[in-house]
Amino acid sequence: MIRLSSFRLRERLRNSPFRLGVIGCALTLLFGASNALAQGRGGEDPYHAKIATAGYARRVAVVNGVRLSYWEGPDNGPPLVLLHAQFLDWYSYSRVLPALAVKYHVYDIDYPGHGETRTPAGYPMTADRIGADLGDFIGRVIGKPVFLTGNSSGGLLATWLAANRPGLVRKALLEDPPLFASEYPAIKQTIAYKSFATSYSATTKDHPADFLSYWIDHSREFFRNRAGPGVAFFLTRAVSMYQRNHPGQPVELPMLADRNLTMFMLVRGLSQYDPRFGAAFYDGSWNRGFDHAAALAKIRCPILLMQANWSINDHGLLNGAMTREQADRAMSLLKHGTYLKVDADHVVNVDKPDLWLKVVQGFFVD
Repeated sequence: MIRLSSFRLRERLRNSPFRLGVIGCALTLLFGASNALAQGRGGEDPYHAKIATAGYARRVAVVNGVRLSYWEGPDNGPPLVLLHAQFLDWYSYSRVLPALAVKYHVYDIDYPGHGETRTPAGYPMTADRIGADLGDFIGRVIGKPVFLTGNSSGGLLATWLAANRPGLVRKALLEDPPLFASEYPAIKQTIAYKSFATSYSATTKDHPADFLSYWIDHSREFFRNRAGPGVAFFLTRAVSMYQRNHPGQPVELPMLADRNLTMFMLVRGLSQYDPRFGAAFYDGSWNRGFDHAAALAKIRCPILLMQANWSINDHGLLNGAMTREQADRAMSLLKHGTYLKVDADHVVNVDKPDLWLKVVQGFFVD
């Protein structure tokens, strides 16, 4: 049934104005997933096996009522805590986890709002609350000061921890954090603000049961401009097909990983995402009590601020985490800061894993 429907649709599109070349990524995704599922093959991403071989195992720690999910590697060195970007989850670090396990005792955490971590009803999605819970996790579960790295919103949480739990952080690498750019009013001049608006509408008005499909539907303009008409439609179908065949599992579309690994990670992360997290950025509550400048000025440990590529689009909106001026302002406030500009996309550990590993291994040394 699945293969027959895909064949008919493919034949119609072959003679349509869309053409396979325009929406090839989505068609490859849909037809590849259809055939794999019809044949009983899941097509699992190969890094699941590599992570298992490296000695990682999933753990759960209950901290202040939060069921904090994380993946722990073997004890091969000093503890290293990883905090992923917003919309993603622990698996976004999959390409660097095997190499990190050789020299570190890795704790790769799904912080609240993401992955398999579960929070109590009414849990406040704020930097102060999430940072405090992560600090208590480090103090109670790890039990010693750590090396710490965070990407994007994870970088903001790493900043919070370095400022407010100084005894727990030896060094911190801030991987393209939106310092100042995610505070009001600057956040309204970023392309991320529209994504946060989608989270806000989902939380306050629409309450969708499936946020991933909701996000794709509200991002049709993005897909149309970046990949061509029809892509959102076919991506939605591929997601729905995966969910039917893998109920309760994070959505993984290996065909997508072959073409755009960052999008693969985004789809997986959004399939488990709590939109209250993004809504808190939209309405400003996430930063309530967390002033970026004051936090940076409090930090005493060595900090490496890594900035990825950024630009200002035709509408005057920031496409990226920070402008150079915002990064310079952050550096001016740090007591022991080092700046590094890298030619990479926002999630550096996904886009340029070898570069990211080289930086990490050079910075986190005893």
